[in-house]
Amino acid sequence: MVEKVLLKNNEVIAEAAIRAGCRFFSGYPITPQNEIPEYLAKRLPEEGGVFIQSESEVAAINMLAGASSAGIRAMTSTSSPGMSLMAEGISFMATAELPALIVNISRAGPGDGDIKGSQGDYFQATKGHGHGDYRVIVLAPCSGREFAELTVLAFDLADRYRSPVVLLGDGYIGQMIEPVILPERVELPSLNKKKKWALTGAMNRRANQIKTCSFTPEEAEAVGLRLQKKFKLIAKREKRCETHLIEDADVAIVAFGIVSRIVKSVVNMARGKGLKVGLIRPVTLWPFPNMVFEDLPATIQNLLVVELNAGQMVEDVRLAFEYRGNVFFHGRVGGMLPTTKDIFTEIEKIHDESKPGKR
Repeated sequence: MVEKVLLKNNEVIAEAAIRAGCRFFSGYPITPQNEIPEYLAKRLPEEGGVFIQSESEVAAINMLAGASSAGIRAMTSTSSPGMSLMAEGISFMATAELPALIVNISRAGPGDGDIKGSQGDYFQATKGHGHGDYRVIVLAPCSGREFAELTVLAFDLADRYRSPVVLLGDGYIGQMIEPVILPERVELPSLNKKKKWALTGAMNRRANQIKTCSFTPEEAEAVGLRLQKKFKLIAKREKRCETHLIEDADVAIVAFGIVSRIVKSVVNMARGKGLKVGLIRPVTLWPFPNMVFEDLPATIQNLLVVELNAGQMVEDVRLAFEYRGNVFFHGRVGGMLPTTKDIFTEIEKIHDESKPGKR
């Protein structure tokens, strides 16, 4: 049965997680994501699950590792400084191949920053977290519908590749209230039977082991190479991107998350004024959907990257669009949102500079 409700997007994540089979949450309060643990504190016990408000983010990520080790679909949520505190645990989970959902509803920074939304955690999500050679899938929703769909997808990808998956939103989009169709419930017994590696007791089988420590360089290298092989497979299979009106565009705007919603209005505004502008919206920030930039129409010689930071995703765009044209950047920091007028002005500048005789 299709069920449409009006929820805050943070609450959408929580309810979608339950319907995806999540039965464990550990986390520590921090704005602007507190609606997630608040919602789960009530709902998880109703579903026979476990909710723990930990004493810190460090404790939360290690509790998450323990629950995942037992084969449970588990999650945590936090905001930017909390994600930094979880870094070592995320590295441990990636190396131990423990699947889980980690939600970051990011705030402005650096430091404590401001509780308004920001995209300043792009580097942290796609290239950072903890130490060592590892990667995690990073999904970037732009709406309540995608918060629901990508939460379910995140659990599926986590189990498929035995890896933590990060859902990266921001304070603005997390606090939005939107109508959303909730996902269907998954069948938990079928999920749990597939996890032959889990620590569920070894009465009738050989004992499983989950560890990250290697006692010889040869053993450490073997583990590292096996993980790199998996990351290459993920990079090949799991790139996701949305495009809008790029088929005949002269300029494409690249944006993710909340900014892409503003940009879509700019694209429509520009089209109304006779300017051929399109949108490229990465849905996976890692693996980055570079194939879209490699196959853009020849008419697109200029890209404008718009972000709520000082310039982070723009580096990946430049790498993907290398030698094909120009990449411009427009960013706001401190929790400030770009306006449609700001972005449209940048588009007009690019079109003006591209006219014959201007170069």
